[in-house]
Amino acid sequence: MNKLSFKYFRKLLIVISILVNIHSNDLMAQSKNPSPLNFPTPKNIDNMLFYIQRDPNTNTAIYAINYQENGKINKSDPIKAYWIRYAEKGDKKDFSYIQRKFAYGIESKTVNNEEFELQFVSYKKLPLTLKKIESDQKYHVFVSVNQKKIQVEKIFVRIEGGSFWLPNVKYAEVTGIEASSNKTITERMLLK
Repeated sequence: MNKLSFKYFRKLLIVISILVNIHSNDLMAQSKNPSPLNFPTPKNIDNMLFYIQRDPNTNTAIYAINYQENGKINKSDPIKAYWIRYAEKGDKKDFSYIQRKFAYGIESKTVNNEEFELQFVSYKKLPLTLKKIESDQKYHVFVSVNQKKIQVEKIFVRIEGGSFWLPNVKYAEVTGIEASSNKTITERMLLK
């Protein structure tokens, strides 16, 4: 190999090693900083749309369709949200006033008979859509994360320290079915 081709070969190896390092750093960042807790998966929850789990404990916020006695969705309040307190024997408990108004509650706005815009009271930068799907005639919640439309099944919020009013949120992960591929995906987003 002459000197000129050796130089090009060496540069090519450097570029390849940089690309490999960038890719491995991306993979490490995706798995970096997981919660030390083992979270249960909620099962047999009537009308559940999705759930939220977060540090510092395994208590899980459940978000379900709020049906009226006539079997139709309550259009003025389409989501019923509450805790399953896994850290306390798995008891079901309503959100406190402060949790509902400042942390885990959801605000809704009717778009039409079968569709609603939703926002978490604590993070309005993540608009959600609740709508009835023709294929199964059930309501589902959708969100766009990293240019991917996801039918939400669960959200995990990684918290490290801070306080009740100002938690130190590292990231949130949305897991669900990607609309375009119909495959289960998890997308991470940094919350600012």
